[in-house]
Amino acid sequence: MALLGRAEVGVAGVVVREDGRLLAIRRADNGAWELPGGVLELDETPEAGVQREVREETGIHVEVDELTGVYKNTTRGIVALVFRCKPAGGTERTSSESTAVAWFTPDEVSEWMSEVYAVRLLDALDGNGPHVRSHDGKRLTPTR
Repeated sequence: MALLGRAEVGVAGVVVREDGRLLAIRRADNGAWELPGGVLELDETPEAGVQREVREETGIHVEVDELTGVYKNTTRGIVALVFRCKPAGGTERTSSESTAVAWFTPDEVSEWMSEVYAVRLLDALDGNGPHVRSHDGKRLTPTR
């Protein structure tokens, strides 16, 4: 059987402050609010990748707590590993990949983010993970 393509592995961090607010970025490429993350490098662990991506995009250093979900974008072939994290220093700043950095309440996450990204943050808070979900880039795909 011929391989038609391969999935790319991404990592993202749900950074939860002591007051319950959640770290988010406004992406420079499309203006959408999302959690910080990106593609996992070949030579790094998923946890190290989350720490690097969050730091690069927001200036915040994190401690990784646990895997809270696995999310597949069926349109783009990306599998994202999402980890709940705690802030551990650093100073908020934007980067070439982010035009804004903010701390949202869970209600604000649902208001400002698309469904497929908001669910990642909300899943990380419910304590029932890790969750496994698929989506087409805009909407969650029903599970079978």
